[in-house]
Amino acid sequence: MDFLIIDDDKTFREATCFLIDEEKHYAEGAASGQLGLKRLKEEKFDAVLLDLNLGDENGLDVLTEIQKAYPELPVVMFTAEGNIKTAVEAMRRGAADFLEKPFKSEQFLTVLARLQRLRQMGQQIERLEREVTETRAQEAESIFDFTAPPMQGVMETLLRAAKTPASVLIVGESGTGKSVLARAVHQNSHLADKSLVTVSCPSLSKELLESDLFGHVRGAFTGAVKDHWGKVSTAEGGTLFLDEIGDLPLEIQPKLLRLLQEREYERLGENVTRLANVRVLAATSRDIKSRVADGTFREDLYFRLNVITVQIPPLRSRPADLRRLAEHYARHFAARCGRQVEGFTEEALASICGYAWPGNLRELRNAIERAVILGREPRITLADLPAELRSSLLPGATSGFTGQNDGLITLEQLEEQHIKRVLAQTRTIAQAAQILGVDQATIYRRIKKYGVEQQRAA
Repeated sequence: MDFLIIDDDKTFREATCFLIDEEKHYAEGAASGQLGLKRLKEEKFDAVLLDLNLGDENGLDVLTEIQKAYPELPVVMFTAEGNIKTAVEAMRRGAADFLEKPFKSEQFLTVLARLQRLRQMGQQIERLEREVTETRAQEAESIFDFTAPPMQGVMETLLRAAKTPASVLIVGESGTGKSVLARAVHQNSHLADKSLVTVSCPSLSKELLESDLFGHVRGAFTGAVKDHWGKVSTAEGGTLFLDEIGDLPLEIQPKLLRLLQEREYERLGENVTRLANVRVLAATSRDIKSRVADGTFREDLYFRLNVITVQIPPLRSRPADLRRLAEHYARHFAARCGRQVEGFTEEALASICGYAWPGNLRELRNAIERAVILGREPRITLADLPAELRSSLLPGATSGFTGQNDGLITLEQLEEQHIKRVLAQTRTIAQAAQILGVDQATIYRRIKKYGVEQQRAA
């Protein structure tokens, strides 16, 4: 936590800062109420320790100003002239606690612990509110109800791993929902009531990323005007999610390896070794093995992360999920936009099923949201979809699906052509059934129906 001590007694300010620093928190002092209010405008603090008597200033008036400007900021009042009347008045004006000078360190530490609990409660409320917002934003992802066997296997592995403290590495193309799945692991783990803290590895420079991850002390680098505890500290007792870990700078990798193996880390600019109690999840769209081979990713870190690894198949290899996901997104965005959408026309569905979806779930989600917003008919039509989807049904398109009427085909024709293509590219009925997300009996019936020659073993 970060504390601001407002007191005109320099000796008392320094002694209080020392007590707080001993408890591994940050503290700085201000010699007057006006200087304290100025610092509150400049920096974010978690609590204020305020003296009642500030020379010509009245601490209760300063408390009122703080409460008006920062109503959620807890303030503890100090006074050398404590009595029931001043304590009651301080509490009436919004003080979180009251201490009489001089106090014993045990008394102060009790107040400090109470402030920590208040902060934890506030963080819990913020986390719950954030999770509600994220859940609403991610409702359209529908990650738990997949039809295709490859995704069923992925979910089974993730949910089993969630119950353990093991590190999990989620690998998949951009847009396949890796961060959503990481959140699912956290929510199904024994740490579900704790924080899930995300670090985006490619988003910052090496120096800022290291500070964001491990924290720094004041003066560690230019611009480090106060202590910063970092995401590892924020995630204490919970889950740390390293998104796109394949882009983690090589210089930071030894420190992450130490965190994973020894549960230890140090903030930038200090030599104090700290212990971390965090569960680490990671995700990447990179081929880490090739990065290990070219020397841009440490082999020992890869092995440490590779305890439980799941590969998220791209959307184009999950045709059994595609129609259901499209319909789910349509219902979701129709509800959000206040529209009545009855589904898709056959041409629109054929276009969706015939497109390769290089952007995976993210691209599908955006395409359906656009169609719901721009569509005028009760059902989403081909014209409502992006141009690249419409072109997937035109002559010469690379989707592999052809038919009459300028490339437009029925869903039955689409199914026949797709099943024939899968059968032509697989060696066994079992393999074809797995790709299509159906049982082998269904494949046998389709072979008989479409007159496909069975040149394969079951």
